[in-house]
Amino acid sequence: MADDMGSTVPRRQLGRALRDLRTEAGATLDAVAEALECSRQKVWRIESGLGSVRGVDVRAMCELYGATGELTRALISLAGETKAKGWWHAYGDAVPEWFELYVGLESAASRLRFYKNSLVPGILQSGDYARGIYRIDQPDMSEDDRERAVELRLQRQSLLTRRLPRAPQVQVVLCESVLLRPVGGPEAMADQLHNLLRLTRLPNISIRVLPLTAGPHHGTVAGEFVLLDFPLGNRSTPEPPLVYSEAITGALYLDRPNEFATYEKVWSSLLSLALDEGQSFQLINKIIGEVHHG
Repeated sequence: MADDMGSTVPRRQLGRALRDLRTEAGATLDAVAEALECSRQKVWRIESGLGSVRGVDVRAMCELYGATGELTRALISLAGETKAKGWWHAYGDAVPEWFELYVGLESAASRLRFYKNSLVPGILQSGDYARGIYRIDQPDMSEDDRERAVELRLQRQSLLTRRLPRAPQVQVVLCESVLLRPVGGPEAMADQLHNLLRLTRLPNISIRVLPLTAGPHHGTVAGEFVLLDFPLGNRSTPEPPLVYSEAITGALYLDRPNEFATYEKVWSSLLSLALDEGQSFQLINKIIGEVHHG
């Protein structure tokens, strides 16, 4: 029953990374099993994130696939995390920041539910809005690095309209304060609000505003979070859903059923207080008028 041990998050991301490396190397499960003198089942289990993984197995796989030293080290340290219980991933920890765990999870999800009370979620940001955030968030970043970061953030948004795998269902509850908080100046802000209106026209995206008049609510205590659900894929049981919540020094990944259920209750209460999609559209439109004439 070792599988009940530890958080599934590092295991799943490690499995995904190793499967991608194997595919790029053009190796079959059987060939890898033979090279590593283990069963095909073991390789499959590691790629499916079904148990804790030993660093020595990861090293052997990385060598076989010709992975860079940097990626090999990152994956070995991720293997060390596969025994952790609830999983707090501190930034600048053993697993480096460029190995973007959350982004991998986001692109694998079949449904994403965002509750935001300070900023527009990255996946819905316009270029100038993202630039404005990076200026505040990463003041020491060079102009080139900032542009690259903005470019990457905009590329991530292609998952909203992708055909295969099917684009995720995205539901967003935004506090009204997010719409009123200027980022990057009035033009950038108006552009961002227009971008939200454009996106709400997509069939898989729902954006609802939680008005300031709603008063205190569960979200005030819970803070911002994202709920991620995953498709069944070719697994007999789907990957467990996940709560993701980030802070200044790290991020929390919660995948125990009772934790997820608690956040789902908070989500339901936020939906019950939020304006419906039509009213939210009208409010955003009204704020655009005020930004332009403010």
